[in-house]
Amino acid sequence: MSESPVFTASTTPDAPRSDRLDLLRDLAADFRAIGYTAEGVAALLGPAAFTALDRDQLIPALIATDAATDNPLATIVRLWLLAVPQSQDAVDAALPTAGSAGLLALGLVDIQPAASTSNGTLLRARVDLRPYGWDANEDGSGGADLWVASDLAAHQQDGVLRHDHVLGIGQASTTLVQTTVRSHAARALDLGTGCGIQSFHLLHHAEHVTATDISVRALAFTRFNLILNADALGIDPENLEDRVSLRLGSLLEPVAGETFDLVVSNPPFVITPRSAGEEAAGQFTYRDGGLPGDEIVSLLVAGLPAVLAPGGIAQLLGNWEVSADDEWSARPQEWIAEGTDAWFIQRELVSPEIYAETWLQDASQGRERAKYREAYAAYLADFASRQVTGIGFGMVFLRRPATDAPDLRLGRWEEITYPIEQPVGEHLGAAVDRFDWVARSHLGTTHLVVADDVTEERHQRPGAEHPGVILLRQGAGLRRTNLLSTELAGFISACDGDLSVDQIMGALVALLGGGDDFVEQQFRTQLLSDVRNLVLDGFLLPDS
Repeated sequence: MSESPVFTASTTPDAPRSDRLDLLRDLAADFRAIGYTAEGVAALLGPAAFTALDRDQLIPALIATDAATDNPLATIVRLWLLAVPQSQDAVDAALPTAGSAGLLALGLVDIQPAASTSNGTLLRARVDLRPYGWDANEDGSGGADLWVASDLAAHQQDGVLRHDHVLGIGQASTTLVQTTVRSHAARALDLGTGCGIQSFHLLHHAEHVTATDISVRALAFTRFNLILNADALGIDPENLEDRVSLRLGSLLEPVAGETFDLVVSNPPFVITPRSAGEEAAGQFTYRDGGLPGDEIVSLLVAGLPAVLAPGGIAQLLGNWEVSADDEWSARPQEWIAEGTDAWFIQRELVSPEIYAETWLQDASQGRERAKYREAYAAYLADFASRQVTGIGFGMVFLRRPATDAPDLRLGRWEEITYPIEQPVGEHLGAAVDRFDWVARSHLGTTHLVVADDVTEERHQRPGAEHPGVILLRQGAGLRRTNLLSTELAGFISACDGDLSVDQIMGALVALLGGGDDFVEQQFRTQLLSDVRNLVLDGFLLPDS
């Protein structure tokens, strides 16, 4: 096992301090006392204003809190979520234990320049510090109320983002949270941790988490967030390394020679034009891996199996380039290491123009017209140089098969652009379990039943004797729709657990056979293949 650069610094320039355990405990207690939780903020703002925050729209929340001048929760919401300077007296009243002095010492606020007004000294946010959490399971376990610090976002400040910007909780990070299979893991890896959101979830089902990043500031924010939420995460703040190891470095370098049961990654996958003589300091580290095209994702997909324990899985998000003459999956299929199970789900495909506009807006690069035009043109020229006509975004599932498991060679390449159930991680895990089951089972002797979430839909012309279209729909998980033949629909209607697959096929052969153009073996082979696919997709399940 190689030596890895372990990050233990509790003070980092321009990042919150994590060395004052007393102040962090006080701050957490103050937050709990005023109800600074996702639920508490939602109740304060109301549904419309609270939902608007997810769209980076602050005005509804500003209006909702304008009249709440004596409400301590409103003071804190305005300070950190809305980035509106607040009087020092109001902050001291809202957080009496930590106090404004504690916030200043931790690097969470600073004094507004020339802030001597009728309201006294004003404090302004240096970071975004917001509540985050998730609901408990039905048995009351597993829920959490946390607070997450990150850099102020583009809509909370003027100018272009700093290049070592530490991203907060965004759509991509929550997508990965919802996609991850939440099974027990002895060792988990959060590759490219950012502010630490993936690690928070991993700590609820992994015994130990290793979190890596190329950014010193990102690791400093993660360390702060872990210790601030130590109680909820089951961490001893004085012995953080017992459950979490923070590593500084690029891609898989910090964990070379180690293996993990689960790897999750929201890597800096944004495809960014490269220029001669560019330096890392000029790149947005939270989204730009510094490599041309989609190489950051291709390197990860190819390299991740090397750090997976037998049976271990990796789940990540990514972009990939698509040319006009190829299927979208052409490039990703080239990245898969031999012997690796792979499942790619493309969720979106956009043009080079839309891609450029999205990421230039993301960093507020549109605020300077001349630079915006130059950067936009660079994106288009970069894509044109590789004949790229579209950029795909989606979810990647990789697995290193266990030595005693069937050789599945799972290889699925699906495009699913419609809404799916969230969180979907449990359904993805169940789908892989079905692959394993099918690989080691004799389907013909199995008794099948229709899954509870499945419905049938029939369409026919008025007056027609038979339906022209029969659809099978899933109401849960990936919510697939399957177009059925009349024979397959008949097979499914008989799947109530009483008869085996072979017995139902035999009955259909007896019913449909006899014609000169009926070839029994061909019929059985095709029907068995269709049934297998319905099992793999979760429409049909083994009768338990």
